[in-house]
Amino acid sequence: MSFSRGFVVLILGAALSPAHADVYKCVDDGRITYTNDKPAPGQKGCVLLSRDQAVTSVPMPKKSATPTPSTFPRVDDSTQRNRDNDRRRILEQELTSETALLADANKELAAQESVRNGDEKNYQKFLDRVQPFRDKVKQHETNIAKLKTEINNIR
Repeated sequence: MSFSRGFVVLILGAALSPAHADVYKCVDDGRITYTNDKPAPGQKGCVLLSRDQAVTSVPMPKKSATPTPSTFPRVDDSTQRNRDNDRRRILEQELTSETALLADANKELAAQESVRNGDEKNYQKFLDRVQPFRDKVKQHETNIAKLKTEINNIR
């Protein structure tokens, strides 16, 4: 038992031992960095730390992949395929609906752009009146793009 503890202590001691390389502390615009790269000749703000100042670094432990617990609920392939098919069908229906809404929004925008009200002598007033219709078209185009992406991501 004591042999295995000693071995573990020896391994941990070797892993945690300080590095014996030249370490430089560089200050640039108030930002401090530590590096083992020798500064370029004439570079200001870098000083060699004395060897008495031990700089240690410990690597992060590797993240182990934890296995899925046996009690975790699983879905068989046919059930998942049915769910994916239902999802695809729903998304395609939404895409059809959104495409129709886009066509209507484009018609509304065209109708608004073809009309100039008498109080719109200033072009900015015209743009302000038409902007909500342009926003509506843009929103439907964005929705269609997102729906197409979702449909393409289905297995």
